[in-house]
Amino acid sequence: MQAVILAGGKGTRLRPFTTSLPKPLVPVGDYPIIEIVLRQLKHFGFNEVIVSTGHLAELIEAYCGDGRRWRLRIRYVREDKPLSTAGALKLIRGLREDFLTINGDILTTLDFRALFAGHRRSRAAATIAVCQRQTLVDFGTIRLDAENRLQAYVEKPAYRYLVSMGVNVFDRKVLGLIRPGEAIGIPELISRLREAGEPVIGFRNGAEWLDIGRPEDYQAAQDLFSSPQGRAKYLRR
Repeated sequence: MQAVILAGGKGTRLRPFTTSLPKPLVPVGDYPIIEIVLRQLKHFGFNEVIVSTGHLAELIEAYCGDGRRWRLRIRYVREDKPLSTAGALKLIRGLREDFLTINGDILTTLDFRALFAGHRRSRAAATIAVCQRQTLVDFGTIRLDAENRLQAYVEKPAYRYLVSMGVNVFDRKVLGLIRPGEAIGIPELISRLREAGEPVIGFRNGAEWLDIGRPEDYQAAQDLFSSPQGRAKYLRR
């Protein structure tokens, strides 16, 4: 199986850590984010990884090398200009019929093999890994009708919703919807797929998920990796 790590961003949300380091090399415990992801990919049966780089690309390439220390084949594409998460895919040669993409700034306990298998069974053009998040409102919320009559009064409600985990599986045909040199994100690519009538599905799961680009999630990851039990959930051998 083949995976693409999207590692071209500048990591502005994590400054000052990313002033001299690309975000995928920011350490969580004793390991850079990208090493944790590479170990997970190997654990779940992936054998080839393409890393899409941009900001401080040479540091990522120097650290990961050809991947042999993780028993992986790693190759690279460099963005000469920012192409966003989907535009970078157009640079890659030799993508297989189905391939996984993962943002280079997330950590998750998601079973990548199960996601890939679910995508293949569905025959969808794209499969988006999703997880549930909850937002607590600190106020009593009011809903009125057009005549200002009270319809609902809920004290400090909790709203639950699904979010993209930054992990997807695509059919190679999606590349036909990306113009060479176009800066386009995965959300816009998904919109184009839907407009073209292509099936897109979500992959619900109970995995843990941390967006390391958010300082609060980065701190949560550091706290997790401070214990052997926390490390064991994420750090595959």
